[in-house]
Formats: sequence, structure tokens, C-alpha cells
Amino acid sequence: MQTVYQILGADNLKLLVDNFYDLVIEHPEIKHLFSSDINEIKRKQYYFLTQFLGGPDLYSENIGQPKMRMRHLPHKISEKSKDAWLDCMRLAIDKLPVEQNFKFTLYNCFPMLASHMVNS
Repeated sequence: MQTVYQILGADNLKLLVDNFYDLVIEHPEIKHLFSSDINEIKRKQYYFLTQFLGGPDLYSENIGQPKMRMRHLPHKISEKSKDAWLDCMRLAIDKLPVEQNFKFTLYNCFPMLASHMVNS
């Protein structure tokens, strides 16, 4: 059985990350959370999503253990922020050149992860 990463592919994952951050950096609810070097943020997100979706362990090999909740604790993340993040992810996924059923599968990888980041 193929992983989500294998079905999506590295090129489409890069496109997803680019699409996502184009939306995030303009979103009034969450853009303040992404004010540092956007290229570095994208690189880390690409590494994380590669590993999270069943691809190579790029995040662990290049940055360390993901421990995403711990890494996000310094940032105030509310339910409203989580919803905005998920909206951006949904829109970014919708732009991908993949089957509609797979878009649904891909999106459903994220709600539980996003909920886990809420800390305020």
C-alpha cells in the first residue's frame, strides 16, 4: 500500500507548501505567526510534511525529532488560528493537480494535527 507522500509525490508536495504559504502570509488571522524567513519556514514545512505523510525522515535527519506541539508552544495558537490554518491548507490542496478523492484524503491528514497545536 502506498503512503500519502508516495501518491502525492515530492513535486506536488513542494507545490502544496508554496500554495499554502502564499495564502498564510496574507491571512489576517495567522500571518503574524509566519513573520520570520519564509524560505526557511517553507523548507522546514516541506521536511515535516514529507515525513508526516509517509516519506523519508527529512525532518528528523535535518532538524531533529519533530515534537511539533513543543516547537509551537512559544506561539499563541487559538481555535480561530487553527481554523484559519486549516482553511489555507484546504485552499492550497484544492489547487493541486491531483484527483478530487485524493484531495479529500490529503486534507483529512491535517485536522487532528492542527488541533494538537492549539495552546490558548
